Amino acid sequence: MDKKNLQVRTVIISDVHLGTPDCKIEQVNHFLRRVRCEKLILNGDIIDGWQLQRSGQWTKAHTRFVRIVLKKLEKRDTEIIYLRGNHDDVLSSFMPLEFGNLSVVEDYVHHTPQRDYLVLHGDVFDTVTKNFVFLAHLGDWGYRALLKLNRVYNAWRAWRGKEYWSLSKAIKARVKEAVNHVSNFEDHIAQLAEQRGCTGVMCGHIHTPADKMLGEVHYLNSGDWVESLTAIVEHMDGRMELVEFSEFAESFPMPAKEETDEVADVPAEIAAVVNSA
Repeated sequence: MDKKNLQVRTVIISDVHLGTPDCKIEQVNHFLRRVRCEKLILNGDIIDGWQLQRSGQWTKAHTRFVRIVLKKLEKRDTEIIYLRGNHDDVLSSFMPLEFGNLSVVEDYVHHTPQRDYLVLHGDVFDTVTKNFVFLAHLGDWGYRALLKLNRVYNAWRAWRGKEYWSLSKAIKARVKEAVNHVSNFEDHIAQLAEQRGCTGVMCGHIHTPADKMLGEVHYLNSGDWVESLTAIVEHMDGRMELVEFSEFAESFPMPAKEETDEVADVPAEIAAVVNSA
């Protein structure tokens, strides 16, 4: 038994938002280093093309994330499934795309011993994202402003000796419109899974992790690596679990903090794709 790493069959992560200052890059890199899996599903918004086109922040640690994924692909023979999100929607021009163990697709059906899961990012049910691009970008700007305020607020809390507390997450949880939006999103995506002949669905997009039954459909949302720091794993027996990084780090502690905030050039291959949008 490998006590240094978590051995699972499948890992699903979404909404990493590489290229933004709010991406929790140290944590997601540590998580991926300490997980061994047969399949890694990157469920959209891994790279934030919107921010990179404006004034994104790419660091050496963001490049390290890409290298960790490529190492899993090349040296560990991990199957990589990349589903496009709305922030990396430039990939739509290239889909479907397949290179050996790497596939870039719109959606995917994942088979387990218990049930079949429809896997998709979830922005298909976001009418603002789909039909009002300007408003979608305006909403993204507002969210980024809220996250910036969150950083300032938590710097003050740290100075006072208090624990981190997500102001932006608390506001979203208390705004009635946001709560209703999440509820409608979940219902619609569960209905889509049933229409596709699946009794399970896994998505991201709304940055709200979840693991629950909606009627006969097992609904899983992998959350994000901006605020919730969560992922979905399929264990060797087919059991699905929503994993929180704080609990994961108790079993697999992070090493001493590395210098990860040094700004770096966006890798040429990624820059070319983003600039083609």
